[in-house]
Amino acid sequence: MYAELQVLSPLVPTREAFFLRYCQQNVEEGTWAVVDFPMDSFHDNNIQPSFPLYRRRPSGCIIQDMPNGYSRVTWVEHAEIEEKPVHQIFSHYVYSAMAFGASRWLSVLQRQCERVASLMARNIPDLGVIPSPEARKNLMRLSQRMIRTFSVNISTASGQSWTALSDSCADTVRITTRKITEPGQPNGLILCAVSTTWLPYPHYQVFDLLRDERRRSQLDVLSNGNALHEVAHIANGSHPGNCISLLRINVASNSSQHVELMLQECCTDQSGSLVVYTTVDVDSIQLAMSGEDPSCIPLLPLGFVIVPVEPIKESNTTSGDGNSMGLSPEEANNIGVQNNSAGCLLTVGLQVLGSTIPSAKLNLSSVNAINSHLCSTVQQITAALSNGTGTGTGCPDNNNNGTVLGSWQEPDGGGAPKQ
Repeated sequence: MYAELQVLSPLVPTREAFFLRYCQQNVEEGTWAVVDFPMDSFHDNNIQPSFPLYRRRPSGCIIQDMPNGYSRVTWVEHAEIEEKPVHQIFSHYVYSAMAFGASRWLSVLQRQCERVASLMARNIPDLGVIPSPEARKNLMRLSQRMIRTFSVNISTASGQSWTALSDSCADTVRITTRKITEPGQPNGLILCAVSTTWLPYPHYQVFDLLRDERRRSQLDVLSNGNALHEVAHIANGSHPGNCISLLRINVASNSSQHVELMLQECCTDQSGSLVVYTTVDVDSIQLAMSGEDPSCIPLLPLGFVIVPVEPIKESNTTSGDGNSMGLSPEEANNIGVQNNSAGCLLTVGLQVLGSTIPSAKLNLSSVNAINSHLCSTVQQITAALSNGTGTGTGCPDNNNNGTVLGSWQEPDGGGAPKQ
């Protein structure tokens, strides 16, 4: 097997691994064992070791049937790693095993099991504007593709390279471009910007702000002053935050002939939370719910990734001025981390269609505009969390209030720096 293990940020290198997987059922005990182990002795010339080196040592899970219809899952994660340097803001998250450890995989497994159960459900009493169980299932599959597209586009998956806009070690803004000609995303030159900020708030508090369409519409940089109205809701987990929403964007230009919609999926578990959304037109939603192949619907998702960061315990090797992320005092001050405090890491991922011509060169003004918008987004979220008294962190100070993505049109051509 081949796997890419990701943290949803370009600041953490993707781990790649080839391994063998063995599955065995014990009928008498009601258990399954799924074990992965390295294939060192089976390498051929077609398999090149990845960098950073990630060799999957015997790992896996035991799944046991329980009398109440649940399953007990025991997971062991065991690997040999030669890491690339990780950006200081993610260092504790990665080196404490929260990023790639067994606890995260268990949380994701539980959430995905609930999502699959929701996908297969047919006795749903309230579908909103969704006409049938099949339409509901198709809309969930479209949302799943949105999540997958977002996740791939804001990470280092498939060798995607990113450029820093600043030489400062504390800067977390990364920019990349993609030339898209295949269906599934808008054809042209796509510009993507991602930034991560440490916030002194529990991750569920930040999640609640960003998933609530009424509260998010109060953030001008995200809503352009427009209200959002939920017209369809699909629950896909036991937590009320695990859901898919179809939102109508209430703008002055909306009429019965022209309706703007937003598809949004929110998901949360103990390992972190996601809020991902994209604008779609009515024809695309009707196509998806009619059972037609939705792979041709162009999606350009934006979103937020929130992961908890817990304090580390003091040890004999830890100085009194240590902090919750394992950074030096100077590094902690650079990114705004306070001593002995828990919080979360908020990653904001924005994408825009820079040009409808895939071969076009990126205009430098486009880079400045998306960077300004990214910083304004972080500043407004931070201010909202601190009841209007907070200021943004992790972004350079500037006087540009950013550009609203919903109405952004980029010029073709231009002399952009090579990346």
